[in-house]
Amino acid sequence: MSEFLSQDEIDALIGGSKSSTATEERIKEKPFDFNRLEKVKKGGFQGLEVLFERWVKIFREEIRIEFPVVNMVSKGKIVTMRFGDFIGKIPLPASYTIFNMKPLKEPSLLIIDSRVVFNLVSALFGGGARPFKIEGREFTKLEIRIIEKLVDVVLESFEKIWKDVYPIEIERKSIEFNPFLVRIVSHAEKVIVAEIMIDIEGLEVPLIFAFPQMLFLPIKDILFTDTFGSEVSSEWRKELIKKLLKVNLKLTLELDKFSVLVKEFLNYEVGTEIILSKKQFEELDLKVEDKVKFKASLGKLDKKFAAMITKTIKENGDGGNG
Repeated sequence: MSEFLSQDEIDALIGGSKSSTATEERIKEKPFDFNRLEKVKKGGFQGLEVLFERWVKIFREEIRIEFPVVNMVSKGKIVTMRFGDFIGKIPLPASYTIFNMKPLKEPSLLIIDSRVVFNLVSALFGGGARPFKIEGREFTKLEIRIIEKLVDVVLESFEKIWKDVYPIEIERKSIEFNPFLVRIVSHAEKVIVAEIMIDIEGLEVPLIFAFPQMLFLPIKDILFTDTFGSEVSSEWRKELIKKLLKVNLKLTLELDKFSVLVKEFLNYEVGTEIILSKKQFEELDLKVEDKVKFKASLGKLDKKFAAMITKTIKENGDGGNG
């Protein structure tokens, strides 16, 4: 049994094998060119800019839990354009999630580009990320499950980031695959478009939000200001520090880490001996929330196992004596 699917199996799984695509009607991919969109004067969306910068940091960690093949998430441009022009430039197939941000009234849109889906499936099954050709076909059942999971992670994390700005409740209305069914505003009305870039094994692919321009009118004094996020009161800072000091941290002392074949793992049972590569007095990694922060020596204290920190690990990877 092979560890990974072959490339032909990956192509067949996502519907992209040579034999199946030869007879399919190809739709020429049209890149979503943000340079042609209407630019917003500097500082026009200061609040949204800061909010999305905060969100990508949270989303980056959460998406990597569900999809470890994601390397990085970064904020792209935030622009405005007419809805009709915007929706017509999305390469097909694509998924369109309509959602509400209660108590704000107008519905918004989350677009997941097919390149996100194809590359997630390919990378997860060992095929790697690569520039797929966009085809005029529907998503497979597997791809739809990937889309649904990705939408959940996006919207749940997006709701969290609004908590300290303007508490909202995100309600997912539907996931559509036909652009004619996602008319959140008239084609002549303008929408605020926020582009997010997802790096999957070195290949950047887009994820896009679209908000009706009128959506944020009730909170324009909060979002559309040059001072959004720049002023922090001393009382707020003290309260934040107080809460941070009460946060529980997960500490993990890693004895060893290695990989085994599935056929070997299936033979594990009570009494199976696992040989570790670490020597008796070798320093071990002490992790804080899955990041190595210290080196430690394992020993015993009062008949219990104990670890003594011997070195701190700096951000650049260099160590220092503790």
